[in-house]
Amino acid sequence: MPRRPRSQRRRPPLPVRDGVGPSRVRVPHGISEGACDGSAADTPATIAGYLTARFPADALRIAEKIAAGEVVDADGAPITARTPCTPGAEVFYYRDPPREEPVPFALQILHRDARLLVVDKPHFLASMPRGRHITETALVRLRRSTGIGALAPAHRLDRLTAGVLVFTVDPGARRAYQELFAAGAVRKTYEAVCSAPPSLALPTVLRSRIVKERGVHRAYETPGTPNAETAVERVPGGAHVRMRVRPATGKTHQIRVHLASIGAPIMWDPLYGAGPAPGTGAGDGSVQHDFSRPLQLLARSLDFTDPYTGARRRFVSERALERW
Repeated sequence: MPRRPRSQRRRPPLPVRDGVGPSRVRVPHGISEGACDGSAADTPATIAGYLTARFPADALRIAEKIAAGEVVDADGAPITARTPCTPGAEVFYYRDPPREEPVPFALQILHRDARLLVVDKPHFLASMPRGRHITETALVRLRRSTGIGALAPAHRLDRLTAGVLVFTVDPGARRAYQELFAAGAVRKTYEAVCSAPPSLALPTVLRSRIVKERGVHRAYETPGTPNAETAVERVPGGAHVRMRVRPATGKTHQIRVHLASIGAPIMWDPLYGAGPAPGTGAGDGSVQHDFSRPLQLLARSLDFTDPYTGARRRFVSERALERW
């Protein structure tokens, strides 16, 4: 079944708590009735059974949360250990945040009005909760520091990339700004320091098809119709290879992949070029990073026409790359 349009999705029945929103789990429509009523082999008959089968490592905590009435359905009613599993059912609950290594860099607010909050994101801080990064994210930090529970990202930056990041303050304005980014109506300018000179003459426009598979860290180029476009020019002067980059599309890791493809990987890139390992285990499930060697990629500026006022908006990062 196709995803429900963003504008038609219901708000979660649980509020943001300490900057973190509830997790949403949906029983797939493709699951058979037998899988939900228990008549199919090795399938759960209850929501509790479905959740513990899907998240076996969290089975005990899920059972405790259900017993405490902390897992609710789409209407906010607590589910019980006997609540039947039905295709399409939605449940919400607060995950226990994983242990996270604190990111020792501050967010800087560049602009705030009734609709937008624009920040200068540091390296290593994720834009929003995902996977093992929950509290150490720009969204949660900002919700906690501003008290704006409805704050939401209008777009994203990679965790390792620093620079300008836009959030919406007013939920009613969220869709208009998110659609600007989705439609490519925002002019983005990045700066990068590369570990080697490019293998071709610049300036140029790189076009290719980039694929990022779920659960796989690296994206890659593959034959086919291009879905990613990046304008690249070299900035003269200095002892390092400096680039100014303007992506026309927003594929995951697009700039990192494109610069690596022309023999100029970004300095200290752990996935696509000359960089340290992404992280080392600390023995407790956390990941430690070398904060002294940030990816040398910065989202320097964003330019767009405001969908409400028609005014030209421009936001510029005040950060500097260490080798720029």
